[in-house]
Amino acid sequence: MPHRPPPGPPRTASVAVAAVLAAALAAVPSGSAHAFTGDNHEGITRAALPWEPITLTAMADARDGAINANDHRPYFDVGPLHCDNADYLGPHYAPDYPRTRDEATTELLACIRTSVTRFRNAVRAADGLVGADGKVRADQSDLSSPCAWDGKPGRAKCTVLEQLGRGWHQIEDFYAHSNWSDRAAPGPIGLGNPPGLQRTGPAPFLEIRRYSAMKDAAWTQEAREHVPADLATGCYTDIDSTGVKPADCAGRVAHNRVLNKDTAASDRSKTGDNFGHATAGATAEITRQWNDFKAELLTAYPDHGRGAQMVCALVHDDPAAACPGPGPGPSPSPSP
Repeated sequence: MPHRPPPGPPRTASVAVAAVLAAALAAVPSGSAHAFTGDNHEGITRAALPWEPITLTAMADARDGAINANDHRPYFDVGPLHCDNADYLGPHYAPDYPRTRDEATTELLACIRTSVTRFRNAVRAADGLVGADGKVRADQSDLSSPCAWDGKPGRAKCTVLEQLGRGWHQIEDFYAHSNWSDRAAPGPIGLGNPPGLQRTGPAPFLEIRRYSAMKDAAWTQEAREHVPADLATGCYTDIDSTGVKPADCAGRVAHNRVLNKDTAASDRSKTGDNFGHATAGATAEITRQWNDFKAELLTAYPDHGRGAQMVCALVHDDPAAACPGPGPGPSPSPSP
């Protein structure tokens, strides 16, 4: 991959996502959960990231971790932040289904776009972790006080963790909210029992690092080509990428009681090991996303080993001691 110049200052969400968030502020709250529970997000994230304990808790905690920030209002009511509303049922199952394959894929791409935006933001924010001399900035990597996850400028480590957490949340949700890795219950396929794809590998349209370096039109076209014809995520009464909030999901493949595997007790979880497959897929995916983010930092910030120092600062609880930087002394330990 060719060398890229260091990115500029951090940006907030894209204009399209920001507009959806603004609409969410006025939305009527919906009562039912529509994501892996906070505990499940925590378990997945802890299993995926071999970080030191304080930093890992800041990312993964069931109530206060960055990975769960999208489940707080107003973000909870924004469909693309949970990969909702990419519902579809092919004509061989439902000839008059109210959404086309293209419309469903467009909604999935809106979800992926939020993760691409957050990835780019995190790479930019990482610049603040390490000085031009290659030394970790202790004041920017300190977690002795909690991070706010409020989208406001703050310590660089908090900003990076927030951007990653808000970008990874919907990626985890994809595996719980879609039929990518599950199988249908015995009986007829239809609105109440959509087909399961039973895929075991990572979704090829979640190449977030690759897409972050591409023009929007190019990566969306590429991603579309990888979406299976029968892929679906459930309809949920939150705001979709167009700003519409349906009153209900009548006549559509629903999230609630049909497709979601947010807990082991969810209806779709009760077929085979659907819940286990969703959890395993999400865990493997976050491991892939973290490895890709590390690789991007090494590529984007090669001078004075700054990229390696950034990785070191992100995984260690006391980066000033663990990541001494260039010059005499032990070499930094950028991994795990």
